[in-house]
Amino acid sequence: MTLTLSSAVSALLFAICLALIFSEKVHRTIVAVFGAVLMVAFGLMFGFYNEEQAVASVDFNTLGLLFGMMLLVAMLEPTGFFEFLAVWVGKKSKGRAASLLFLLSLVTSLVSMFLDNVTTVVLIAPVTILICEILGFSPQPFLISEAILSNIGGISTLVGDPPNVLIASAAGFTFVDFIIHSLPLIIFVWLSAFAMLSWMFRGDLRQPSPNAEAIQSLNPQEAYTDQPTSRKVIAVIVLAIVFFFLEELLKIRPALVALAAASLALMWIRPNISDLLKRIQWEILLFFAGLFVMIGGIQQAGVLDIFTNLIVQLVSLSPALAGLILLWSVALLSAIVDNIPITITLIPIIQHLILPGSNPSFLWWALVFGAGLGGNGTIIGSTANVVVVGLSERTRLPITSQTWSKRGLPVMLLSLVVISILYLLVFQSFS
Repeated sequence: MTLTLSSAVSALLFAICLALIFSEKVHRTIVAVFGAVLMVAFGLMFGFYNEEQAVASVDFNTLGLLFGMMLLVAMLEPTGFFEFLAVWVGKKSKGRAASLLFLLSLVTSLVSMFLDNVTTVVLIAPVTILICEILGFSPQPFLISEAILSNIGGISTLVGDPPNVLIASAAGFTFVDFIIHSLPLIIFVWLSAFAMLSWMFRGDLRQPSPNAEAIQSLNPQEAYTDQPTSRKVIAVIVLAIVFFFLEELLKIRPALVALAAASLALMWIRPNISDLLKRIQWEILLFFAGLFVMIGGIQQAGVLDIFTNLIVQLVSLSPALAGLILLWSVALLSAIVDNIPITITLIPIIQHLILPGSNPSFLWWALVFGAGLGGNGTIIGSTANVVVVGLSERTRLPITSQTWSKRGLPVMLLSLVVISILYLLVFQSFS
């Protein structure tokens, strides 16, 4: 495919917006919304994109899931439940930063195996910020580690990451397939990623807590100011989790589950709506909406097709090498473009590459690992990253693009090296 004027214009606009987001000279939400407007305007001018396509490009399932879970968290936040967890986990760590990092990372990863990683960080990140405020730690190492390890943990199961659901549907994979083929490999990737994060943040983790003794004397129950409301919200969240498990069986979308749960909680608790809506991270939702519109524009202009056509040419090589090339290509693309549209774009490409009588499983698993691990490289590589970065803006040390790149990019590269070695070692089981 040759580079057309429309693809060149859309690619240039998207590159400029990415540069502005990374430079942080302008707030990323403003960049995303303004970039979306320009993408539609250029699309109309050059005939490759219109308003209807822009609306269709927005992933309302992701936005609905985010909004629903944000509502539940906003209702739970004033009850003191997060403060209770903060004190309880802080006491368990005994004020040691390294122990706290391990405990929070492990819990986040385990939850991400069964819940969407976006939901996981929406629930865990506010707790983390509170714990760090009590203990006097910088929340940056903990928030970055949680997002990265949440993304890694989500790869291990069918329901842990949105790309997994898309790929499983196209490839016919089951929940058991992921447990057999993905989980064992991801355990090694998780351990290597955690080891690197611990090493990179070793300076922060060595700092003693000025409140280590004080937190041991605190009673977690004293922070629990509204237990009746807390129990109601937790009951609704548990119900939502049950339906998340059943979403494939019942053929329902995660957004429907989250919004239905939020609606149930609103009717049951009847909070002050004005106060509730002030606690919603609207800038995160707007950022995603704008980003989806821009990605839709470059898709319609054929920019992503240029890269996928290169992959098509490369798969004519040996299967193992083709799988590795696909894995790394998807990972690098997912680092600069959200892994969901990348996955959606590449699924029909892989389906088109399938030859009669051939087993394409090795390509599907390369797509699973590439999409899941590549998102750790930048703040916009995965939804969980953007959520954590947005929440960090409430703290004294917000996470910047430069900070994330210094930590996330090395972890992404190490994870890709580890998964590549494991991929080759167990290639026969994939093919």
